Amino acid sequence: MVDEELLPIGVVSRRTGLTIKAIRFYADRGIVLPAGRNVAGHRVFDTVGVARLELVHTLRDLGLDLPTIKRILDRERPLAEVAAAQARAIAEQIEVLRMRQAVLSRLASHESTHEELQLMVKAGKLSHLEQQELINEFTASVFADNRTDPDVVGIARSLRPGLPDDPSISQLEAWVEMTELLQDNDFRRTIRQLVDQYVADRAAGGGVPGRDLAALICHEAQPAIAAGIHPRSSAADPVARAVIARFRTTSSSEQAPTELLDWLAAANDPRRERYLRLLSIINEWAAPESLAAVFAWTTDAVRARLAG
Repeated sequence: MVDEELLPIGVVSRRTGLTIKAIRFYADRGIVLPAGRNVAGHRVFDTVGVARLELVHTLRDLGLDLPTIKRILDRERPLAEVAAAQARAIAEQIEVLRMRQAVLSRLASHESTHEELQLMVKAGKLSHLEQQELINEFTASVFADNRTDPDVVGIARSLRPGLPDDPSISQLEAWVEMTELLQDNDFRRTIRQLVDQYVADRAAGGGVPGRDLAALICHEAQPAIAAGIHPRSSAADPVARAVIARFRTTSSSEQAPTELLDWLAAANDPRRERYLRLLSIINEWAAPESLAAVFAWTTDAVRARLAG
């Protein structure tokens, strides 16, 4: 092969987009060897060398390190295998970046306390496995000894968020906010209280109640609200009596009235509805119906009845 068939380093630089300094560096490292030198002593490259340099440029742009690139060029590692591994690594980086974007969006949306900031930063760093561990920990705390009950297992499953592999920004933002609730011990106690009452309802009804307490309240209170009945009026007494009577079937304690008011406060905890709303965003479910007005009306009606 004569000198005219070989390309000087300046021409190779223009063709590959690599600087002359970079080409010399790759040649010195033995990654791409020149075909020889011209009469002036300058490196020259044949078409194979140019092709290797173009491939090096492409692989470097894709983030591969030089030792890996050299093994590919020397055929010590298949390109397909390396590309698959790099694709997985990039996917993980994208997930981290999206989570960080969600955390920053959440921080930008409102003033956060130091504790909230720590929780959100922690949420942004959670791996997929750590996410599942957090959900499992929440489930174990809330359902405890009731986890073997088939009905409770179904409820537990329905409360589990399932962040997809390619979540949207809104799903990531919802997940970041949800992690705050998942780690909130007071919120866990609130949900545990509601679960325990559901289990007590089932026991009082022989294992299969026609309606649990929450369903009974909706059935009784919603028509009264629609009819414009004031919760502290005598017209609301039948609803209040039905709720109180139902609760007494699950509690023989002298503190039953107080326990009922505590349960109503738990049922109407804004965090419960917020959790369900976030769950619907993450799992791409229909948004849940708000029962805040129903529970607030019932609480007033029960208080009036107990006071009278």
